Amino acid sequence: MSHNKPAQKTILVVEDSLELSAALQTKLGKAGYIALVAFDGQEGLDLALKHKPDLILLDLILPRVSGVEFLAQLSEDKWGKKVPVIILSNLTHFTHLEEMYDGNVEAYLIKTAWSLEDVIKKVASVLA
Repeated sequence: MSHNKPAQKTILVVEDSLELSAALQTKLGKAGYIALVAFDGQEGLDLALKHKPDLILLDLILPRVSGVEFLAQLSEDKWGKKVPVIILSNLTHFTHLEEMYDGNVEAYLIKTAWSLEDVIKKVASVLA
């Protein structure tokens, strides 16, 4: 039996707040994940399709391509349809987004209601 550590999981953070994306990147790194960060929806899509992360943390209000458009474009890709997505937003009126999107929205977290530790725990539970 080999005792190799499992391959590190990659998380793509699509978040235009520099403070929040930096905090998430630090927390994810400390939790043992590789964190990629995109500051707008187009950059996020490009990174997602290029690196195929294990999970995407997605804000909805983004420059260039909104989170909703991001999901629509992501779901056009065979891999993109399957990747788990956790929405991290302050928009409470979009909580039924998973019904609009035929991909894998695993959770809808309202930023103000969740601590960074809780977000990392949610990431771990979705990837488990």
